[in-house]
Amino acid sequence: GVLMIPIFILSLISIYVLIERFLFIKKAGQVDNNFMSSLSENLKKGNTDAAKALCQAQGSAIGPVIAKGVSRIGKPIREVESAMEAVGKIELSRMERSTAVLGIIAGIAPMFGFIGTISGVIKIFYNISLADNISIGLISGGLYEKMITSAAGLIVGVFSFVSYHYLSMMIDRNVQKMEIHAVSFIDLLQDPRA
Repeated sequence: GVLMIPIFILSLISIYVLIERFLFIKKAGQVDNNFMSSLSENLKKGNTDAAKALCQAQGSAIGPVIAKGVSRIGKPIREVESAMEAVGKIELSRMERSTAVLGIIAGIAPMFGFIGTISGVIKIFYNISLADNISIGLISGGLYEKMITSAAGLIVGVFSFVSYHYLSMMIDRNVQKMEIHAVSFIDLLQDPRA
């Protein structure tokens, strides 16, 4: 039926958002294993320009957070922490962008399926009202529409729901990495010999 069109469009959107966000979030969480040791070396030498360049070369969400901290070196630790926290929130919002779409699709795709169910039942009763007798052929068209739209709506809804929560778990892991690196950076500032 016609209701399969919006369900199909919602499935395409959810697949696109999942793939695009997965790649973005995965890249945002990748950190070079030598990043903190290289940063520490540059800071020990007093080379903040090289430290900033190292952060910018990271290409992950952690890079801008630490770069903001490097740019605030010499200010009180509390000010450095709050500046890094502000950038961390920006990076978090960049990772979360468009993931809410999956949550919305998880809610409305089954509704379209339910509307298809109602449409199929209406079709069954309409066909019965036109015919003098009830036959399986008369009922089967409406039942088919009812079952297909319900199943399609639920499948798209479940897919979007699972995708949303999977991406949320990835984001949580990235936030944890950012916090670990931010704490390590603050420790470096407080004890540059570390």
